Amino acid sequence: MRRRRIGAYGLCRDDHGRVLLTRSSATADIADIAGIWQLPGGGVAQGEHPAAALVREFVEETGLVVEIVEVEAVLADLSRLGGPDEEVHTDRIVYRVRPTGGALRSEAYGTADPVAWIPPERLPDLPLMPFTAELLGQPVTPLPEPPPGSVRRALPPLPPLPPDTGQRFAAYGLATDPEGRVLLTRIADGYPGAGRWHLPGGGTDHGEQPATGLLRELVEETGQLGRITGLIDVTHRHNRAARGPEGRPMDWHSVRVSYRVEVDVPTEARVTEAPGGSTDSAAWFAVAEAAGLPLTDVASRALERLAGQTPPK
Repeated sequence: MRRRRIGAYGLCRDDHGRVLLTRSSATADIADIAGIWQLPGGGVAQGEHPAAALVREFVEETGLVVEIVEVEAVLADLSRLGGPDEEVHTDRIVYRVRPTGGALRSEAYGTADPVAWIPPERLPDLPLMPFTAELLGQPVTPLPEPPPGSVRRALPPLPPLPPDTGQRFAAYGLATDPEGRVLLTRIADGYPGAGRWHLPGGGTDHGEQPATGLLRELVEETGQLGRITGLIDVTHRHNRAARGPEGRPMDWHSVRVSYRVEVDVPTEARVTEAPGGSTDSAAWFAVAEAAGLPLTDVASRALERLAGQTPPK
């Protein structure tokens, strides 16, 4: 069985260069990660902005109130912590944060104990969750296997959701060419936002890294080869009555990450995915021309950022 989760985590360092980490307790729902250290954070609830989820989780796990500085990284991983027959894909959004209040403490009756400021020289000696090790520049090692004869404790069941409710993780690209043109795609009829121009990209596949998913979508939707040069933003949209190909209203919560993309050798933009997909057209536009099109909120936000970085001619 396949499951997907979205989580938000905080990279917090003090004036001495120490990083704040939490350790999974012996009473954790996932027994296999007891004693493993990771960045504070946790799951994003339906309709919740990932940044808000992080602030909430940070208080619960550490007692500290934090503010978001910027998006540090977005990555994904697969695990079988729920058992050999359950593969869990987790999309992880990591923010750099700074404390603004509260007092450091371990999570009361929770799954983390203790919480501590860890100096850089101690990191190589700690068992780290793979995503935490990667972010902190440490060797990434698989999680330990349970000892022979042990009973594997399964992941807790997902909270029940009302019918026609879903959560989706997507990656989009603000793609430009050497002439400064921007690449946009138009949403096909029958999909939410039909007729509006959007950034290339879309939902990531199970087991797929966000950046990999974006570059795949760039080829499928526009026929372009691009390279990612930076991370722009993480946004979300909660539409309780999205109407798409299902033919009925759906309660959709979408979490979207946007990247900066350069297309060094642009060609005529054309949709290469199979007919019936969510994109019916793709084209290059001058930034001023694109600003006058009917745009999605993701595209509008990205173009405003691009216009602010483009010097007037």
